[in-house]
Amino acid sequence: MIAYLKIIRPHQWLKNLMLLFPPFLGGMIMKAGIIREGTVPFIAFCLASSATYILNDLLDAPRDRNHPLKKARPVAAGQISIKAAGMLAFTMTVAAIFAGFCVSAYFAVFIVAYLAIFAAYSVKLKELPIIDIFCVAAGFILRLQAGGVAFKVVISEWLFLCVFLLSIFLSIGKRLCEKGELGTKAGLHRKTLEHYPEGFLDMAMSLSGAAVLVTYTMYSLTRQSFIFTVPLCTFGLLRYILRVKSGQGGDPTDSLLKDFPLLVTGVLWVVMVALSIYR
Repeated sequence: MIAYLKIIRPHQWLKNLMLLFPPFLGGMIMKAGIIREGTVPFIAFCLASSATYILNDLLDAPRDRNHPLKKARPVAAGQISIKAAGMLAFTMTVAAIFAGFCVSAYFAVFIVAYLAIFAAYSVKLKELPIIDIFCVAAGFILRLQAGGVAFKVVISEWLFLCVFLLSIFLSIGKRLCEKGELGTKAGLHRKTLEHYPEGFLDMAMSLSGAAVLVTYTMYSLTRQSFIFTVPLCTFGLLRYILRVKSGQGGDPTDSLLKDFPLLVTGVLWVVMVALSIYR
């Protein structure tokens, strides 16, 4: 049972809270029944994301055995058979698409797009430099847009850019941390790491981090009460860079849950934004 919980990675479902960004920032989160309306969309993306994680584990099992931490994943460690994992992935994929159609046909398009992109990512795209980073970023963008569809909220251009650039920044940070942790064995685990020359990921992380800060500042100016959250954003970006460069891990979800200053920063941001919108 524990092995099956590990393979679906429920802690990664935290990313699916991105679906609630549109109603939260649109001032609708306190509306009666809004959380109930978001239950099926959230479940649909949880099923879809878990299905892609299982597929990725199936295809990556040989390489995961060369990773100091990922070798303990259920498929790589032999705790779950390939057949059982494949059946679970198929069942969750079908359930995700069905749940998507229960919301709307338009919402289901985002579920199918998510599944298709990450299936292609697991099979081939993760081996292509830069494209692998954009695929991961696409997951966040699809969640954001799907949230807009589910709750009938228009996504502003500035919010789209903020989420896109932040997801690029976090994806680069994860790659940089992996490259530092694995050293000369990085290519054995993730082939694309062989194609990033020394210093490229550092430069790309600095560039995308600066772009996030500028874009979020501009977004805050369109929502004047948000301007006081810019220092928090600055601290969060710098804290994540420090975490990555110190070799403490670059996974966005793990960083948020395990790094107390980052967790406090995230909570404070939510509180400050909520007060500015709903007070």
